[in-house]
Amino acid sequence: MPCPGSCPPGLLALLGPGLALLAQLSLSSQAGGRSPLLAEKAPGAKGRTLLLLDVSTKSPLRRTSENFLSLQLDPSIIHDGWVDFLSSRRLVTLARGLAPAFLRFAGTRTDFLHFQNLKNPAKSRGGPGPDYYLKNYEDDIVRSAIALDKQKGCKTAQHPDVMLELQREKAAQMHLVLLKEQFSNTYSNLTLTARSLDKLYNFADCSGLHLVFALNALCRNPNNSWNSSNALSLLKYSASKKYNISWELGNEPNNYRALTGRAVNGSQLGRDYIQLKGLLQLIRTYTRASLYGPNVGRPRKNVIALLEGFMKVAGHTVDAVTWQHYYIDGRVAKVTDFLKTRLLDTLSDQIRKIQKVVNTYAPGKKIWLEGIGATSAGGTNNLSDSYAAGFLWLNTLGLLASQGIEVAMRLSLFDHGHSHLVDQNFNPLPDYWLSLLYKRLVGPKVLAVHVAGLQRKPRPGRVIRDKLRIYAHCTSSSNHSYARGSITLYIINLHRSRKKIKLVGTLRDKLVHQYLLQPHGRDGLHARSVQLNGQPLAVADDGTLPELSPRPLRAGRTLVVPPLSMSFYVVRNVNALACRYR
Repeated sequence: MPCPGSCPPGLLALLGPGLALLAQLSLSSQAGGRSPLLAEKAPGAKGRTLLLLDVSTKSPLRRTSENFLSLQLDPSIIHDGWVDFLSSRRLVTLARGLAPAFLRFAGTRTDFLHFQNLKNPAKSRGGPGPDYYLKNYEDDIVRSAIALDKQKGCKTAQHPDVMLELQREKAAQMHLVLLKEQFSNTYSNLTLTARSLDKLYNFADCSGLHLVFALNALCRNPNNSWNSSNALSLLKYSASKKYNISWELGNEPNNYRALTGRAVNGSQLGRDYIQLKGLLQLIRTYTRASLYGPNVGRPRKNVIALLEGFMKVAGHTVDAVTWQHYYIDGRVAKVTDFLKTRLLDTLSDQIRKIQKVVNTYAPGKKIWLEGIGATSAGGTNNLSDSYAAGFLWLNTLGLLASQGIEVAMRLSLFDHGHSHLVDQNFNPLPDYWLSLLYKRLVGPKVLAVHVAGLQRKPRPGRVIRDKLRIYAHCTSSSNHSYARGSITLYIINLHRSRKKIKLVGTLRDKLVHQYLLQPHGRDGLHARSVQLNGQPLAVADDGTLPELSPRPLRAGRTLVVPPLSMSFYVVRNVNALACRYR
């Protein structure tokens, strides 16, 4: 795109193919004439910038999976008893809102999990079932309380408040045990019964989620090879029930030495995956089942070496290469950390390192980011489960999509630590609503964004680029409120002042629907509830999700993005060529 006169280097970089436009430029005002992407001075704005925004609509720059925003459940739900409440009608409704998606059942306790097909589930170490808590009540009350709803073949239940209160008390006590294990880095073995596996699969199936199950990789023979006997028992049981499951082996293998004193290098892990692939080939139900891995941690030197060893031996056996990322140490996190732009940018370097290894040994292989959390160590109360965490989460989604990562799995849907989307009262937290809006409005086709802006008093050479982040996709084709060819923008404003954006070029004078997400109540960034276009979001009394109603903006109106906010804008009827076809 030509510039009148001489283009400043910052603008040349900005108008390149970069997808996620981290915009607000300080450019020299020497240029004469007018280009549709050059800035206009906002009337009455003292030194403020009016940004001009356009999107390339001829072809998508990237394409993610239809299941791009996916979820994870931690095996700790077996330890603290919540697995017995996965049948909750309200929880299933919330999970359905985020479908289609993968549901990965994995976490640190994956490699201490043993399957046991017991005829009598009362002998299980997985904890008593929900009937246990109601043993003092009349049988007819019990039956009516957990009566199964078999609509569409799904088994859901409406658990009484007293049952849930008793479970929350039990979970709080068990949480202390889990924390002690976590900080001492010593984990007890955990038993998954057939009954618990049935509950897990029923939850995923009823919610429209595809289960990805991570098998225990720390079952080892004396020569350090993988002992597959317990995994084979689980596979045979799942096949007998015709469960449609994809598989992984282990969780963060780079941490095994710290967990058990026994390290597994990349080559050995690769041979273990080949062994697992062979097992799947022997079981008719799973001959075509997908296999993912190796779920390594942050790509430091030792992790890169492990991943390289794995890719050399078994890169061809997996359908996608997987890894994890956490932004902050959960034990020391502060709310101001969530607003630091350099923290948001740490992910880009991690992506490049993983892509370099994968493309060296298996060019074109899909890459998934699993176990994404704002903070490590299970999250931070009133931070990683608050409105402030949404800046990291939404930017993560935009960054991953723009850099070609096919799937992003959020830790966790429910229960584990303080990074979950749904609390123990089955109420959605801020990141749930953010995820729901993303699912409803954002499609898998990623579009290139072009932004330019000019300040009244320019400071040549300085680029203020990090605090306003703009991403663009084709609008989700599953949202029938919008015609194909519509475009969805999502914007993060980390500035403490509002920003104005003028849509130009292909977006000029189009009708726009605004979905503005802000904290609700007096807690500000610490808020655990949010409002959409000024209206609080909450699940209805009957357990149904509310309407996510937009605020229509007149054609040609300047977008005004409030400070410290996240927003979605659907630009209607653009008739974008990139978005008209699948």
